Amino acid sequence: MTAKNALVIAVGLVAMGTAAALQAQGQKPPVVVQIPDPGVPEIMTMEAKFVRAAYNREGYVILGYQVSNRSVGEEWMLLEMGTTVLDGVPEYTLKRSAISLDLPDGKTLPLPTVEEHRSGNTQAIQARSRVQRDSINYFPVMASQACRIGFFSDLDQRAMPYDEVSVTNRRACLGRLYFKIPGGIKHGQYWLNVKFEKSLIRVPFRIFTEEEERLLSKNYKSIEQQVKDAFAPKKK
Repeated sequence: MTAKNALVIAVGLVAMGTAAALQAQGQKPPVVVQIPDPGVPEIMTMEAKFVRAAYNREGYVILGYQVSNRSVGEEWMLLEMGTTVLDGVPEYTLKRSAISLDLPDGKTLPLPTVEEHRSGNTQAIQARSRVQRDSINYFPVMASQACRIGFFSDLDQRAMPYDEVSVTNRRACLGRLYFKIPGGIKHGQYWLNVKFEKSLIRVPFRIFTEEEERLLSKNYKSIEQQVKDAFAPKKK
């Protein structure tokens, strides 16, 4: 048994004991926000209500998805994504083929082509995203230069889409991703997959039911503070 697994089991036993004690006293146990296992090596996954971030020793990915959580049943999913590489990692060319989405039923979707996006009906979710969104502009401290992820451009934008973006540890790259969901967006667990040169980062996010959102919303911490704490300079 690894030390990490032992810690998880210990924490789980403590949580179970606490919940049982509270139930014996007639009190409701606290809601535990459990982060899914990505199945790949990652240092940490950070969660706010509709923002998720994950990183390993090579790269960092953050995403926002509030508008998609408000679009259950619709066929197009919109994700706000940000990424960078960490200190000591060479410049990396991120291509659209490096990004995919895992659905709750286990299927994996690639990014659609520019033509598929432009022929799809994405105007409604684009319009709602102007008000139903959260900032994801939270990066490791070295990543301070603005950088556009331009795999897609909305029809009302002058900027043209392109198929790759150069990522360095000083560039905070931001952009929108679209996925066409067969049968429409459903409640459940999704994963955004981003391949770097030597590793894969899987960022979990959940499309909540109303009850799940109501129960869990008060238990998430500030994503800004979580990123600051994760990348704070090491004390000598």
